[in-house]
Amino acid sequence: MTDRRPLLRAIFDAAIAAAHPDVVLAQHLRPAPKGRVICLAAGKGAAAMAAAAERYYLDELGLPPSRLTGIATTRHGHGVSTRRIRVVEAGHPVPDEAGLKGAADSLLLAQDAGPDDLLLVLLSGGGSANWIAPVEGVTFAQKQQVNRALLRSGAPIGEMNVVRKHLSRIKGGRLARAGRLADIVTLAISDVPHDDPSAIASGPTVPDPTTLADARALVAKYRLVVDDAVRAALDDPGNESCKPGDPAFARAHFELIARPKASLDAAIKLARDAGYEIIDLGADLEGEARSVAAEHARLALQARAGGKRLAILSGGELTVTVRGNGRGGPNQEYALALAALLKDAPDISALAADTDGADGGAGSASDPAGALIDATTFTKMKSLGLDAKACLDDNDATTFFTATGDLVLTGPTLTNVNDIRVILVD
Repeated sequence: MTDRRPLLRAIFDAAIAAAHPDVVLAQHLRPAPKGRVICLAAGKGAAAMAAAAERYYLDELGLPPSRLTGIATTRHGHGVSTRRIRVVEAGHPVPDEAGLKGAADSLLLAQDAGPDDLLLVLLSGGGSANWIAPVEGVTFAQKQQVNRALLRSGAPIGEMNVVRKHLSRIKGGRLARAGRLADIVTLAISDVPHDDPSAIASGPTVPDPTTLADARALVAKYRLVVDDAVRAALDDPGNESCKPGDPAFARAHFELIARPKASLDAAIKLARDAGYEIIDLGADLEGEARSVAAEHARLALQARAGGKRLAILSGGELTVTVRGNGRGGPNQEYALALAALLKDAPDISALAADTDGADGGAGSASDPAGALIDATTFTKMKSLGLDAKACLDDNDATTFFTATGDLVLTGPTLTNVNDIRVILVD
């Protein structure tokens, strides 16, 4: 049987390449202002975006180095070498002290921006956890606890960010408020379904349509255990986010420079060029990983029964409601659910991975990006006596795929346009 692993990986790599800062950023950068370029970046691609901005302003435009400054706050292990923009490596998905300092220093730089300056804000997925600036009355430890509760709740990223931005001094338009004297240009790599600007890194420079009441409703909906100080903050009208019409946005411009659909399209082109008929399920899928996997397995088995050579591709961001004590992430859980359902179909193979190079995990640069399955996986399941369903019940996909040797390991990719899932039916 033909080994589809190289093709699966090539399809995934094509999606990543389409969204890399070196490819997508420079064409969107603005001319140099009269004053300084103050670059504030956050997210898993922050350092790579900052380095690309340096090349544009220092090398292409010849801007004097003294007129370029900034801070790029990124996930641990995602830093790159820069000349003028300081790189801070911080915690993700649970914030740490480095992110706290990076956010505080970024706010100070924004407040220092004058009318002749350009405040260049570069955002990518992960910015919400990297920029941590709790509102008054909420401690850093309490904010970390809220993040942990949200991560375990199964809430989609958009709902998580509703809560986060109402407990923050930088999210929900507040960075724009801090830098309102300058021209503000935000360039963003989208990691959220439907590319909602207010959800990318929790919208630090755009109006926020959500309210404190929405945040309180989500705490109740997911039965989040939070401290009294957090509840008090969500009751305080002073913590309402910035709304449309706020003077903070008078000189603010927002632009998407990479989005999940473009990366999914790049993946689809490669699969089509390899001779597969395509089912494109879209770039905005959400839902419980194992439930989505069950539906996709049904489609794959249906195609197999019909003798079709088919590729089923999708993007978006799935969730996991954690009930067990194992290790994993949404992509690994999706792949594990597929393994349980497709173990008797050796001519079906699949890969599911996060384009940022990390699927769940403990915040290490060596965390897996996801997992793949094929006939080799099914053979090892039998020879090793692995019970996919038992691992699924314990949310322990990492242990399963470590045993089978099927983890997808990329290291930091320096971008983030959500997940890519591909199933090949031969």
